[in-house]
Amino acid sequence: MNQSKPVAAETLKLIKKFQENEITEYHIYNRLAAIEKNAENKAILEKIAREEKAHYEFWKRYTGEEIAPVSSRVWWYFWIVRLFGLTFGIKLMEKGETKAQDNYSKVLSEVPEVQTLIDEENEHENRLINLIQEEKLNYIGSIVLGLNDALVELTGALAGLSFALQDTRVIAFAGFITGIAAALSMAAAEFLSQRHEGAEAPIRSALYTGSTYMITVILLILPYLLFSHYLVCLVSTIIIALLIILIFNYYISVAKDLPFRKRFAEMAIISLSVSLITFAFSVLVKTYFNIEI
Repeated sequence: MNQSKPVAAETLKLIKKFQENEITEYHIYNRLAAIEKNAENKAILEKIAREEKAHYEFWKRYTGEEIAPVSSRVWWYFWIVRLFGLTFGIKLMEKGETKAQDNYSKVLSEVPEVQTLIDEENEHENRLINLIQEEKLNYIGSIVLGLNDALVELTGALAGLSFALQDTRVIAFAGFITGIAAALSMAAAEFLSQRHEGAEAPIRSALYTGSTYMITVILLILPYLLFSHYLVCLVSTIIIALLIILIFNYYISVAKDLPFRKRFAEMAIISLSVSLITFAFSVLVKTYFNIEI
C-alpha cells in the first residue's frame, strides 16, 4: 500500500502508538479465536481480528514501518479471558480501546480519513462483540440470586451465631450446615420457578444458583476455620463479603454494561444492614434470656 502524505513529528508518534495498539489487538483476537470452541463466537473473533489488521495497515501508510505487538498485553488479555470469560475480557479490553480512540481526534486535522476508523470502532466492532454468546451470562439472574441470598442470609446468620456461640469451630460448623441446607433450598426453588416459567434448562439454572450459593458459603465461613477469636472472624467475614460484592459487581458492570457504583452500594448496604441487625438481635436475646452456651 502506498505511503500517505507526511505528517508532523508529534502526530507521527501518536500514529505509531495507534499502529502498535491495532496490531496488538489483532494478535489478541487471533489468539482468542484459536481457542474458542463455539463456531459463531470464533467467526466473530476472526472478523474483528481482520478489522484490527486492516486498521494497522491504515496507520502503516503513514509510518511506513512494521511495528511489533505488545506481547505482555496479548498474554494478559488471553489469561483474563481464560479466567473470567470471553465477554468480560473483550469488553474490558474495549474500554481501554475507547480511551485510545479519544486520541484519534488529535490527528483528525492531518488525517481526516481517521473518522472512518472511529465510526467503525464505535459501531461495527461493538455490534459484533454484543453478538458473542457465553453460557454463564445467560444464567446471570440465577447466579445473582444465589450470590445475593448467600451474602445476606449467611453474613446475618454468622453475625448472630458469633455472639451467641463465641466458639469459632462451632460457628463454622453451624454456618456450614445452614449454608448447605439453604443452598439446596435455593436450588430447588430456582428449579421450580424456572420450570413454572417454561425455561429451557431449569436444572442448569438451579445448578448455577446452588453452586454460587455454596461457593459463597465456603468463602464466608473460612475465617472461622483460620482464626480463634470470633470478633476477628466476623470482621474478616464482612470484609470477604464486601470483596465478593465488589468483584462480582465489577464483573457484571463490564460484561453486561451495567452501572457499577449503584449496584455495589445497594448490595453492600443490604448485606451489612442484615448483619448488624442480626448481631444486635442476638445480643438482646442472649442478654434478656440470660443464655450462656
